[in-house]
Amino acid sequence: MRFLRTLVTSLITGAVALSAQPVVPAAAAPAAPRCSTVSVPVTAVVLLPMTVRGQLCLPGDSTPTTIQLLLHGATYNRVYWDLPYQPERFSYQRDMAAHGLATFAVDELGVGESTRPLSTLLTGLSQASAVHQVVGRLRAGQIGGTAYGKVVLVGHSAGSAISVIEAATYHDVDGVVLTGVTHLPNVPVVVGDVGLGLQPVTLDPQLSPRGGDPGYLTSRPGARGTMYHGPTDLDPLAVQADEQYAKDQVSATSLVDIISLGLVSPMSTGIDVPVLLANGTADTGFCGLIRDCSTADALRAQEAPYFSPSAHLSVYVLPGSGHSIALALNSPDYRTATRTWLARYVG
Repeated sequence: MRFLRTLVTSLITGAVALSAQPVVPAAAAPAAPRCSTVSVPVTAVVLLPMTVRGQLCLPGDSTPTTIQLLLHGATYNRVYWDLPYQPERFSYQRDMAAHGLATFAVDELGVGESTRPLSTLLTGLSQASAVHQVVGRLRAGQIGGTAYGKVVLVGHSAGSAISVIEAATYHDVDGVVLTGVTHLPNVPVVVGDVGLGLQPVTLDPQLSPRGGDPGYLTSRPGARGTMYHGPTDLDPLAVQADEQYAKDQVSATSLVDIISLGLVSPMSTGIDVPVLLANGTADTGFCGLIRDCSTADALRAQEAPYFSPSAHLSVYVLPGSGHSIALALNSPDYRTATRTWLARYVG
């Protein structure tokens, strides 16, 4: 009996002790991002008033004072940065918001919901001018009501070239991220993609109803998978979403100085803020023949002469990714690398 009483007493004492332990609440899930569409007036293309439309995404529970201004590539629109398919994997904007960072993804002039003038009126310089005006409005608190103390340009492909032109011309940003680009494109692949993969928008069944002129180009139906995605590092349904939602047009005339100034010229030596260059190892348009993208060190050694010491050039390569690095299966790794770079060089 004494043993039984001792056992019961021990059990009761243990239960009381357990009940007295503090209850640790489960970690709360991040608040949903606050995303909204914003119209920004600009003056560009022979001083004509125009509108740039974009999606502003903020963390659900905070308003940062640093923002990334996102510029898409040729034949893309701003959906490149917020693909509706599996956004937890493929949305750059929602991922950044979940980590406390603000982004503003715009449709460049001639694209999406922004003003679409005659294609021949658009140049890379006018695109850079429009971006410069957006940067000024972000700093002035005229987009979303927050005056951003720091603005970082994040470009993809042609958007990277526009970022180079803007940053080297206006010196108004605090950092530049360039993706899907090198200074020596793989010319045979690029020429083949342009000649065989693009067509006038007037011939495209998806985009022709918008009424664009034949000086605007877009990808041929079904061509985006081979042009923009790595052969193994892709989700076929993400490629379908790319085709359905992110496909858009680009002015053929604007590509002339976008390529000549932003890609192959040494204009990037004029950038005087930190730069991150990120590419996929399977980006055949900008890697392989002339540029070695197999490792970050190899690519940095080749690209460093095109940047000044004040750029503190950092390089990241995403294994297996094709041209559209934000839509690769392992794109979360590239976003993590970008956040790490932002924390170190921009704050």
